[in-house]
Amino acid sequence: MKNSKRVFLFIEMILGSMVVVLASLMIREKNGEDLDRVAVIVQNSNDNQWTAFQYGLKVAAEDKKLELCMVSTGEKFTADELKTMIEQEMEKGTDGLIVQPAPGGESEKMLKKMEKKIPIMLVETAASDTRERSLFPVTEPKQYEMGAALGEELLKDYNGKIKDKTIGIFSENQETEAGKARKKGFMDVLEETGARVVWSVSENLQEQSKVDFVIALDDSSLVRVGAAAAANNLHGALVYGIGESTEAVYYLDTGIAVCLVVPDAFNMGYQSLTEMSEKLNSFFYTMQSQEISYTVLRRDTLFSKENQELLFTMSQ
Repeated sequence: MKNSKRVFLFIEMILGSMVVVLASLMIREKNGEDLDRVAVIVQNSNDNQWTAFQYGLKVAAEDKKLELCMVSTGEKFTADELKTMIEQEMEKGTDGLIVQPAPGGESEKMLKKMEKKIPIMLVETAASDTRERSLFPVTEPKQYEMGAALGEELLKDYNGKIKDKTIGIFSENQETEAGKARKKGFMDVLEETGARVVWSVSENLQEQSKVDFVIALDDSSLVRVGAAAAANNLHGALVYGIGESTEAVYYLDTGIAVCLVVPDAFNMGYQSLTEMSEKLNSFFYTMQSQEISYTVLRRDTLFSKENQELLFTMSQ
């Protein structure tokens, strides 16, 4: 009986030692070794809407001593194309991934399989229908609140009296969690105002009927709406929108857009990479979802002291 206990204790000690050694290898600091490599995959990665986001990533990479790789992408990619890019990055020895999921319901299933091989943090939007159902940590703006902010700003401009006013909603990402949450926030604010949403589309903007207001729910949509308004193709509709590019700010500065809600894309980049750094430094760390703040910009306060840092990050 005593021999059996000794054998059991000996085996337990060996297993305990193996766990300690494995943990120390996983959380070791890489002094004098190659830096951990983190790849970032977002749609249309060279677009100006990602400027502040990429700046945040670069600052975090310097602070956390990580090798950062921005994967060059086209305007939109499918779940299959995303899978191919992830596999290519894994072949290059990438240690972690920060990913904007492809539209549609296939991304999350595919990413869940990939997660067994490499840690993944989502950005900009969850892959599921709602943030609460997400199987992944996601660093994203306060989607619902930004949509609600657009509605509140519109009501402020008319003292809440927009009964019988007509509204068109333009969003290239209506099928994503972000697009749905932003639209819901806007619609909830206007629910009992008497205003009517005449159309809600993601394409064929200039083929839509005349409305009093056009609401753009993401940066690329805001830029397209702004260009249409500048060319007098919106029949005089007033533009309110969400955006984070210098083009979006241009349309506000020139008076084409009345109000712009700007997510803190710099912080989205910085915080997502910081979470990934924690994960790469400790195998047992669980990455946390984070919501990023936003700022409401108006033309008359655009270049105020309070907004200088925000505008700086958007121009880097």
